[in-house]
Amino acid sequence: MAVKNPNKAGIIEENRLGDADTGSTPVQVAILTDRIQHLTEHLKKFRKDHATRRGLLRLVGRRASLLRYYAHKDPAAYKALIQKLGIRR
Repeated sequence: MAVKNPNKAGIIEENRLGDADTGSTPVQVAILTDRIQHLTEHLKKFRKDHATRRGLLRLVGRRASLLRYYAHKDPAAYKALIQKLGIRR
């Protein structure tokens, strides 16, 4: 069973585009980035956890796909988002 993220509401609040926005591309990328960072720390401690590594790679691929879409849709906002989240691209 997945552990609920207590910071998720704060991440949504920081990255939303409107008052009722919970699923726009920047929000999804920010949530995925938080999960990726959490799993990366977990894998530093538990190097042989291959199931988690597979899940991490899946999340990274999903985030990359969303970032490609966002870069095509709104290049200026894309650059601001990766700068804000500290994503190397």
